[in-house]
Amino acid sequence: MDSSRNYDWSNKSILIADDELHNFIILEKAMKKTNINIFHAENGEEAVKIFKENPHIDVILMDIRMPEMGGLEATKYIRSVNRNIPIIAFTAFALSDDEAIALEFGCDDYISKPVRPDFLLKKINEHLTK
Repeated sequence: MDSSRNYDWSNKSILIADDELHNFIILEKAMKKTNINIFHAENGEEAVKIFKENPHIDVILMDIRMPEMGGLEATKYIRSVNRNIPIIAFTAFALSDDEAIALEFGCDDYISKPVRPDFLLKKINEHLTK
């Protein structure tokens, strides 16, 4: 079932930080029907730059392991600028302590890849409607 039709995020924006283009394309496709405005960063440095240029972003989906600057470092920087923006850690390398580390670095939530699109959209919606 495609639950994305239940969400209208046309007045919202998301920053997806993921160095794997394949992952980004899947995420973009899953969110298409929500009408959310999507920004894409391929590494942590780019995520920080895009966030600085677009402080109106409503939620961030942050891959933990990326080249240049990792997701945890990027999260730490973004948290120093904005304490309130929801940041969801998103990683394929789910280790037992990854979730605790991500939360310690300032992430609000944690999702391991692969993820069902309906679950992902539900999680994002929880943070957009807080």
